[in-house]
Order: sequence, then C-alpha cells, then structure tokens
Amino acid sequence: MIDHYDIKDLSLADQGRLRIEWAAREMPVLEQIRERFSRERPLDGVRVSACLHVTTETANLMRVLQAGGADVVLCASNPLSTQDDVAAALVRHYEVPVFAIKGEDNETYYVHIKAALDHRPHVTMDDGADLVSTLHRERQDLLDDVIGGTEETTTGVIRLRAMADEGVLRYPIIAVNDAMTKHLFDNRYGTGQSTIDGLLRATNVLLAGKNFVVAGYGWCSRGIAMRARGMGANVIITEVDPLRALEAVMDGFRVMPMIEAAAIGDIFVTATGDIHVLDRPHFERMKSGAIMANSGHFNVEINLPALEAMAVQKRRVRPFLDEYQLADGRCLYVAGEGRLVNLAAAEGHPSAVMDMSFANQALCVEYMTRHSSELERRVYPVPEEIDKTVARLKLQAMGVEIDVLTPEQEKYLASWEMGT
Repeated sequence: MIDHYDIKDLSLADQGRLRIEWAAREMPVLEQIRERFSRERPLDGVRVSACLHVTTETANLMRVLQAGGADVVLCASNPLSTQDDVAAALVRHYEVPVFAIKGEDNETYYVHIKAALDHRPHVTMDDGADLVSTLHRERQDLLDDVIGGTEETTTGVIRLRAMADEGVLRYPIIAVNDAMTKHLFDNRYGTGQSTIDGLLRATNVLLAGKNFVVAGYGWCSRGIAMRARGMGANVIITEVDPLRALEAVMDGFRVMPMIEAAAIGDIFVTATGDIHVLDRPHFERMKSGAIMANSGHFNVEINLPALEAMAVQKRRVRPFLDEYQLADGRCLYVAGEGRLVNLAAAEGHPSAVMDMSFANQALCVEYMTRHSSELERRVYPVPEEIDKTVARLKLQAMGVEIDVLTPEQEKYLASWEMGT
C-alpha cells in the first residue's frame, strides 16, 4: 500500500470500496472508456494532479485514469465535499494518494493542494481553479512540466478565462464544464436533484407551499427551480441578465429583484458564481425562519461575515444547519456553512449524470496528451467529437437507438440550391 497521503481514517476503506462499486453500476460510459484505456494505455507515464470533490464518482474517474497508465494524485476542491470513506478506499484499495479530509480548515485545504502539486503534474484536473491558481502564484517552478489541464465547473472556467485574458495563463486548459453532455445534464439534472437532496437532509422541511427563491437562471439554477417546483414549491427567480430573466418568465416562474424576494422567501438557494448574492440588506428584510443554502462553487454567495456581525447568537441546530439569532429576535438559518449544499450536506450529483461529466474529463486528458503542442495558452471548449462520443456511449448504455441521415438527407443539408 502507498504511504504518502493525508486522510481521516484508513479503517473506513472497506465501506468506501462498497460505495465506489455501487456508483460504478451507474457509470457505464466511464466503464467503456476504462476498458479501452486498459487495452491502449494512452496515458502511460503521464502524471495527473486532480483537485476534485472526493466522492464515489471521482474515485471511478481515478480508476479510469489509472487504467490508462496515468500516475494520479487527488486532493479536495472544497473543504466540506470529501467523503472520508472514499478517500480511505482510494488509498488502501486503489493505491491513489489522496490529500483530503471532510471539514478541513482553510490552511489544511491549501496544504493538501500543495501536496498534490508536489506530484509535479504533466496535466492538472481542477474543479474551481484553486489548483491552477495556486500553481501559477506559488509553484511557478513546476509550470515547465505541465502540458495542459481540464476544468470541471463554471466558476473555475470564469477564473481561468480571466487569467487567459490577462495573459498570465501558462498552459492550455479544456473547459469540460462547457461540454453539452456536461452542463445540459450535470449542471441541470445533477445540481437540481442533489441540491434538493442536500437541503432536505440539512433541514427536513416540507417544500410544498413554500416560497422558494433561486438566485440566477443559468443551467444549475434551472435544474434547482425545476426540481423545487416539482416538489410543490412556489418558485421565484432573481436575475441580472434580461435574457435569462425573460426565459424564466416564459418558463412560468415569478421573477423579481432579490431585495423584493427577500421579504417573502421561505427558502433561498444561490447558484450564480458571484459574490454576496445574499447580503445584509436582504438579511434585514427576511422573515424569521428563512433558510439559506448555496449551490455555487465557493462559499461567497451568502455574505456570512455580514450575517455573523448581525447575529447576537449562533448555534448548530442540526448537523448541517446553523441558526443565526438577530438582535430583533428573528432567526435565520444557513445550510452547509454556505458551501456547496449538495456536497456539504449530501453526496453530490447522482452517479448516472457524473458518468458523462467524468467521461469528458477522461477523454479530454487523453486529447490533451496528444494535442497539447498544437494548443495555445488559453481555455478551449471540449472538442465536438468528444462531446458526441460521450452522448453516443450514454445512449448505447441506456439501450436507446437513434436515426441516421440518408445520403439524400446529407446532400440536402449540405446544399443551397434546393428550396421550395
């Protein structure tokens, strides 16, 4: 067994392995890629440093990379998202060095990121861009070894594009988040279901009849709004983008500014990728008993320092729920410490949807090792052929067949002469 790791409890390994195996049953696309990687070994000799949520699904991605010949190391991309039994199983049963402990403080979080960087990666695999930004700020001596990377989430892609725009990004990165088979399914159906799961585990409140406020109407927020409405909630959308706001209205949701929603909301969920979406002026208007949760990547969407400054008392009333009592007697509640509620209070996205996201990750790492010399130092979309391959494999695994264009139809679509 490997001896280089930092996890909570190695004795949890057998429990973690059972959960990893259960998740694998719902990840047939990744399994097909693993079988091919085992035969072809396209990643032989490639060192990969991954900064991802340490979950059962991530464990299966690590197995695929290993099967392809990669030398992988894993750290957490969020202090509260690690599943400690999975971390233990990866170390004991799969010989993947893991540096992650659920609930680790901020200092330990970055110690673990630096431990992953000590692996001297050829490829970085990030979820939120903390690994990449730390590499560029503090370990520039390692940059010459890096040929490329991948990024999993919207927030990370935004940060990386900012780095590229400023001319400081030192190697090409593929935005896995922007793949159709990622954001249309993972962000919408995965975030929608797992956010509701986390919120219910944290609070056990009835959603039916509640005013449920969703900040933003991007793909993640659409999924949350869809699932909350399905549970009987009265869903309100807040937006800054007129096109998305208009779409939310056409989808049948009430749309209003957050300052108005604050006074009538029972439950608030943020998923915007921006800072202080829920702020002091909103807290001042919220009714007693209001519950707040975040499904954006970083814990900045709810201004917790402002809320703590307003509170005269704070106490943990349930394992993943904090109560803030204000001077006027109102009590406001925050789930999962304002971090990703679907991972802080639950298990993250269902394996079936992560199957596609992580299939993209695996295939993009393969693509990067083959084409990095042809790429510039910027953020690239997932190649269309990879996106379509993942979709085809998923349909095949689901037993779904689709039509194929006839030669006549292909000719028609490629011509301009034929009209009415």
